[in-house]
This record gives sequence, structure tokens and C-alpha cells, in this order.
Amino acid sequence: MEPHDFRKWRRQLKLSQKEAANALGLKRRMIQYYEKGERDGEKVKIPLAVRLACYAISEGIADYHGPHRKPAYRDVEAPKDVDQKDGVQKAGGRKGGKD
Repeated sequence: MEPHDFRKWRRQLKLSQKEAANALGLKRRMIQYYEKGERDGEKVKIPLAVRLACYAISEGIADYHGPHRKPAYRDVEAPKDVDQKDGVQKAGGRKGGKD
């Protein structure tokens, strides 16, 4: 994920930098560094954990409590291929690709 991709992700979700920081568990200043791509003249790489968290948030997941518990969703409905009772993806659902 490049800095412009990170900014595009945030803007597509209509999140302020502060809201994005809260959703990712970061300080607002880190969001600014990721969007700029540098900190004090040094290149800043967006860590894998942050990239994966961005994907989860874009899919509507706000929190994860383990494989046998239903994930907490943001103010959106769970994806249609997720069982509403236990939060497990149904067979034949998406596996990393776009629908």
C-alpha cells in the first residue's frame, strides 16, 4: 500500500484522520506520516498489520475476538456470505477475490 492508496482508503470510507487513527488504534500523527509517505525526511512504510486492518475496516469489521466468536461490525451489515449467528464465512463465499 502506497501513501496515495492509504489516503484514498481513508477518503473512500469518509473518515477524518482522527477517525482513521481511532479505527486503526494509532495516533493521528501516524496517519499523517502514512499519507505523506515520510517522517522527518525518512521514507515511512505502512506495516502489514496496518494494511490488513485497513482491509478489515473497509469490509466493515470493527473488531475481532477470535475464530469462534462473531466479529464486531462497523455501522454496516455483515457481508451476505457470513453467517449472522456465529460470524463464520459460509461455504462458497469470497476467498480473497472481488465479487
